[in-house]
Amino acid sequence: METLVPMDPAAEQPVVEEPQVCLPEHCFYAFDTLFCELTKKKPLPPTFPDEKYALFVTWNTRSSRPGRAPRLRGCIGNFEPMPLHEGLAEYALISAFRDSRFKKIEEWELETLECDISLLTDFEGASSYLDWTVGVHGVQISFPHPTSTSSSEAPSPLSSSTSVPTLQTYRRSYSATYLPQIAPEQGWDKIETIDSAIRKAGWNGRITEDVRRSIKLRRYQSRKCTVSWEEYVQWRKGNGGKI
Repeated sequence: METLVPMDPAAEQPVVEEPQVCLPEHCFYAFDTLFCELTKKKPLPPTFPDEKYALFVTWNTRSSRPGRAPRLRGCIGNFEPMPLHEGLAEYALISAFRDSRFKKIEEWELETLECDISLLTDFEGASSYLDWTVGVHGVQISFPHPTSTSSSEAPSPLSSSTSVPTLQTYRRSYSATYLPQIAPEQGWDKIETIDSAIRKAGWNGRITEDVRRSIKLRRYQSRKCTVSWEEYVQWRKGNGGKI
């Protein structure tokens, strides 16, 4: 006869792990795209499902000194979901060659690189510029030119400006984003992150509470994976590719 054992409410429940969204294979494929573009070798075909995601491809240069964090070498992505086979290949090269903050990545640098893929999920509109959690959410901000928040007919409650904007002013708007890991890496709180994003967007004037309150913010989460050059080489050789 089967014995029924009562469940202890205080007993630890089994942890159900979420399926891994971002895979090392995504990083290997991006690395392979860059490697083959620079060396004219034959790329290996992708082996992962061609699902659609908004994504960012980041290249970092690893320090030769132990304990030092890698340095950013290029990072560009897209907020519109796109098939991974196309998106990872496209943005692997865009972030390597067209990030205006850096020179193009060259072949001699490959051995110093690591590849970081971020697949973006859980996009939500936020109620204010503070409606997000450091270390959990990335932030995507957009805001109008601060003088366009006032009107010649009636001043906005969000602005103390009394100037009358021109048509050109109305046309100007700003936008920027930070991935979820950026604020913790920099040691920023919410306001420091938002103020940095405002500067990143291109606003060089005074950052007032009026400017912050004019922000439209979308928060999102990220599933991330990183591989080194050595891991990529092992993967490529193991799948019949030449180095």
